[in-house]
Amino acid sequence: MLTVRPYLPADRTDVLDVCVRTGNGGADATGIYDEDRLLPMVYADPYLQREPELAFVVDNGDRVLGYILGTADTAGFVDWYGRVWIPQCQTAIGDATTVSTRNLLAAHHDPDRMMHPELSGYPAHLHIDLLPQTQGNGLGRTLMEVFLEALRAGGVPAVHLAMSADNERAGHFYRRLGFTEISVGSDTETTFYGRQITA
Repeated sequence: MLTVRPYLPADRTDVLDVCVRTGNGGADATGIYDEDRLLPMVYADPYLQREPELAFVVDNGDRVLGYILGTADTAGFVDWYGRVWIPQCQTAIGDATTVSTRNLLAAHHDPDRMMHPELSGYPAHLHIDLLPQTQGNGLGRTLMEVFLEALRAGGVPAVHLAMSADNERAGHFYRRLGFTEISVGSDTETTFYGRQITA
């Protein structure tokens, strides 16, 4: 039976694994980077370390098959990422031998990439990933609802997310949940969506 529950520290390995197995536009990213652990180092683990209370998982009774995580304060997260997370990860990063790895590490070393003036009214942001066997049965909606409720309880007014511009299926999912597209700069490869949470 699949259930949605708050993240526990024991879930970390599974969450990082799901990040890799969904990290190629929703498909498996295993082997794309020099080391598989690099992708979750950028897009999952820092959120678990800084704001585990905003992480929720899909559990099948044996392991985690999906998650939602994020931050209530993107500006604060960016500051922490630069001051704490980058130095903490530095000794664990090897040489980048592929273009994909170099691009990923460039993103890692540029947390300010998350800051856009167009998103200033949407201070929180999130990442949501589900393995294929969990999709299409309402679990994504449930994850989103519990995450948004946690933000609402904390008085966060609005949230945003970024996705690949060509992922129309994901875009349709977000629009059904009340997210609207936000025009951000001239980036044609990324689409941003935002949603108000509190009045």
